[in-house]
Amino acid sequence: MSPTAVTRLVVASANPDKAREIAAIVGPTWDLVPRPASIPDVVEDADTLEGNARLKAVAICEATGAAALADDTGLEVDALGGAPGVRSARYAADGPDANPGATPDPAPDPAVANIARLLAELERVGATGPGQRRARFRTVVIIHRPGGDETVAEGAAEGAIAPARRGNGGFGYDPVFVPDDGDGRTFAEMPPADKHAISHRGRALRRLATLLEDQ
Repeated sequence: MSPTAVTRLVVASANPDKAREIAAIVGPTWDLVPRPASIPDVVEDADTLEGNARLKAVAICEATGAAALADDTGLEVDALGGAPGVRSARYAADGPDANPGATPDPAPDPAVANIARLLAELERVGATGPGQRRARFRTVVIIHRPGGDETVAEGAAEGAIAPARRGNGGFGYDPVFVPDDGDGRTFAEMPPADKHAISHRGRALRRLATLLEDQ
């Protein structure tokens, strides 16, 4: 990846796992700057992945005065009508048993809770067979520059939801996502390089690099 049009980008994500993965995918060819810790969280209340990515990119660009790189990712499960989709990061918090006023101690790991709800919902609708658990990851990445100019790209990975968690790598829903382009392992069972080569985020960032080169 060698996008010559960009020399410095502030990574908008406050998720350290995602920020590390972006850096690993793009390598040393982009000058990635961590999001300043003083910038408050951005409310992601758009109804599309692109909308949420844009909210983050614009906020960080305005706060720092520099071009910002943001992404938003959703897991879309066919048997659940495309859910959790744009609400993927907050899926368990939106669940029927969620209690916004409660503050359990210790607080549950959101990723563990999200996966638990996902598997429970698939059981609830009777999606137990391999062909009934089709899903895809979609990522939208945006560079927003001072003055409002933008570059937008998207990447997707088709696959299926495993019946149980497998693997200790990755983050989010990686332990239950089995990509079609792989060899039967979940993303969490793959070394990072194997995952990045076929992942939604890897594809989106490589597409973004191509667009920058064309510009």
